[in-house]
Amino acid sequence: MQFNATPRSVQGTSASRRLRRESRVPAIVYGGKEQPINIELDHNEIFHALRKEKFHASILDMQLEGKSQQVLLRSVQWHPFKQIVMHVDFQRVSADQALHTKVPLHFMNAELSPAVKISAAIISHVLTDLDISCLPANLPEFIEVDLSKLVGGGSIHLADITLPSGVTHVPHRGDTNPVLVTAIVKGGASDDADAKPEGAAPAAPAA
Repeated sequence: MQFNATPRSVQGTSASRRLRRESRVPAIVYGGKEQPINIELDHNEIFHALRKEKFHASILDMQLEGKSQQVLLRSVQWHPFKQIVMHVDFQRVSADQALHTKVPLHFMNAELSPAVKISAAIISHVLTDLDISCLPANLPEFIEVDLSKLVGGGSIHLADITLPSGVTHVPHRGDTNPVLVTAIVKGGASDDADAKPEGAAPAAPAA
């Protein structure tokens, strides 16, 4: 995906406020062998780009002063209650250097699984994205998780799926095989819910 950027010469809170009033967004590009560069973006363009999942998990083509640079979206700051992008961070990407990022999980075929068809289970997505490491050329847009064999009360761990070629998982807090999804079977209410526990004393007679 491609986006346009312009060098930003002025910095500071006041300058950033002026940019936002002009529908511009302050941003920064860092990493690699070059120095960080302050840039600005068109708010409308970046706002609509950020609504696309692919923009968050793809190598991006940044057009800056007639030159193309490959970057990765690193962070976005939003206004606390308005649909306004306040600041964006990008990281330069080198073709021969592994990168660490998050990739969304796409859960497929839930409606075909025994968990749904037989047990009427509720599918709970424990994770919605996965920390990975790979070279830029191997970065997947998303990772599929097939639920067609999931049974009621069961779960799917990372070890149960096959990661794309060249992609490795980066464990979080030492968890090398996290749970990705579970099938929760709702327990029905007991038919004898009003029965007294065994050995309970009889109720007192009504007055």
